[in-house]
Amino acid sequence: MSMGIVTVDDLTQAIKNSIDNSRGMVEEQAYELAHHVLNFFGYSDRIIDNILEPEDRDAFYMLEDAGILTTEREETTLYDGREWRIHYWLFKRDKIQTLMASKVGSVEDYQQEESIYADLPDDIWHRGGDAA
Repeated sequence: MSMGIVTVDDLTQAIKNSIDNSRGMVEEQAYELAHHVLNFFGYSDRIIDNILEPEDRDAFYMLEDAGILTTEREETTLYDGREWRIHYWLFKRDKIQTLMASKVGSVEDYQQEESIYADLPDDIWHRGGDAA
């Protein structure tokens, strides 16, 4: 299944599911980061790296570590014979789609685990006092 345009909600969900919970990325922070990143990409899948400021590039590297973005480069020969490298950032749509779906599975797993304990009798949690 091919993913269409990456929306703010899609990217927010992927960011939330990719960031280690110990770092504490909350919904609002993930949304702001997704919105910020999408302002660079618009409807495109790829942007040129030299439009980024250093703090923006740091966020992009974080998303690259999470598997959401990747880089590529292109080399071209200038009219005077010099080589010129152009660096790009690209969405990894397959990873975004996987990350979007991963939360659904984890919530269902959590609810299933919770229901296992719900069926146990209350006295199962008490220690026996008859130890000799």
